[in-house]
Amino acid sequence: MKYDKRHGGPFDRGSADSYYQRGRNPHYFVGATYSSPEITVDKMTQEEIDAYNAGYDYNEKYGDKKDWG
Repeated sequence: MKYDKRHGGPFDRGSADSYYQRGRNPHYFVGATYSSPEITVDKMTQEEIDAYNAGYDYNEKYGDKKDWG
């Protein structure tokens, strides 16, 4: 499946949560991350939740993690 990978979108937010070692918390931003309205899981469509989870899973498998050291 192909997902929209725009910065702030569901796939991007999922991969970012994984990268920063945060737990799953489906959400995304309408526009730019943190400077536009945030859409939380209770307002997301199933497709958006699936995209978030795909981003999270992708980073878990192929990405890296933030080095906090």
